[in-house]
Amino acid sequence: MRKNKLLRGLLSVLFWLAVWAVSARAVGRELLLPGPGKVAWTLWSLLGDPGFWRSVGASLGRITAGFLLGSLLGMVLGGVTAAFRWCDVLLSPALRTVRTVPVVSFILLVYLWTPRTAIPWVIAGLMVLPVVWGALSSGLDSLDGRLLELARAYRFSRWKTLRLIYLPGLRPHLSAGLLTAFGLAWKSGVAAEVLCPPDRAIGSRIQQAKLGLETADLVAWTLTSWPSPCCWRDCSAGGWRGGGKRDIPSKYHSALWGEAGAGPFFPGNSQRWPHRPVRSLGLRQDHPSAAAGGAGTP
Repeated sequence: MRKNKLLRGLLSVLFWLAVWAVSARAVGRELLLPGPGKVAWTLWSLLGDPGFWRSVGASLGRITAGFLLGSLLGMVLGGVTAAFRWCDVLLSPALRTVRTVPVVSFILLVYLWTPRTAIPWVIAGLMVLPVVWGALSSGLDSLDGRLLELARAYRFSRWKTLRLIYLPGLRPHLSAGLLTAFGLAWKSGVAAEVLCPPDRAIGSRIQQAKLGLETADLVAWTLTSWPSPCCWRDCSAGGWRGGGKRDIPSKYHSALWGEAGAGPFFPGNSQRWPHRPVRSLGLRQDHPSAAAGGAGTP
């Protein structure tokens, strides 16, 4: 399966390289569209330049700082707006506005308020904040109310409730939100560096290549900004998203999957407590309760 996926990716890359090469040959002017060979040679030359690595490291540090700050603020505001209705009424319109206003408008405004070196991480954090807030709010809204009542009935501690109920329920929402947020942070941060170039940055080198009409350098620096979001995607898919869901301890199964009225806190009204799919409760499909169709205790 993994080999087939790698093969499909390789074929896709080869196809688009061929399209690029044919298009460059058809245009016939490197100023408009340099070929992949020219760009590869330029990129190889850049790899030997110490200034290249300093620029990449500086951009990565600024944008990562903005991403972390925006993610932290987004999670805090997501929890606050979920806990307090009046905070949701006051803050939600502003956060939705940040998500819809063009990023270039914020770049020009922040340029008036902050030092030039701080603009990329401020913009990255500002773009990340509403995405993470929306993902966390969506995850909190979709939590199973029966599981929360189970935690209250069995007097779970706050840490146990967080570990067994909140984290498994929020994981898919937060993983997707953080993945989208990092890609957005990277694009908006580099865009801020292009419009307000600091001393060492990928965006600054892109701006210099544009002013010098060095199209091969422009494409090479653009390709340089591509691997970072892809690496984050792979790490997210292999770690945060691939960690699996934590099981509910077996001693609580009768409360969730016992016959009507058998559980310690579920009333016998089957209309009030309808059967829920095993997957929605965060159980593994090979669990004894899942094999029984959720009809009885293991």
